[in-house]
Formats: sequence, structure tokens, C-alpha cells
Amino acid sequence: MEMTQLMPELRKLKRSEKLFILQFLVSELAQEESDLIQPGVAYPVWSPYDAFDAAATMLRVLHESEAEGYDA
Repeated sequence: MEMTQLMPELRKLKRSEKLFILQFLVSELAQEESDLIQPGVAYPVWSPYDAFDAAATMLRVLHESEAEGYDA
């Protein structure tokens, strides 16, 4: 069923039925979110610790902007 067909049918429902559908959809969305991260699996996380190249680039850009007269 397409959304254009579904919307008018949803409008016909009683308030309690609409609330049930809302609860169902929120539950479905929450389940999809929890499926994104699996228990027992290691996920890499980037950290700026020891990111010397990034720090050097930022410092270079800061010095260049100061040399050009921009306020940083």
C-alpha cells in the first residue's frame, strides 16, 4: 500500500487505534536503532589523542590566517 492510500485510511481510525499505531511505529524504529550496534562487537572510535598531523594542520592554518590579518 502506498503512502497516498495509507494516509486517508489512518485519518479514519479512532483515537485509541491511532495511538496504538503510533506506539507500534515507535517500537519498530527503536528496534531498528538497536540493531545498529551489536553486543560483543568492537567498534573503532577515532580520538584526537596523538593526532599530530591534524594539530600541525590546524596550527598552520591559524598562523596563515593571522598572517593574512583574519581574526581567529
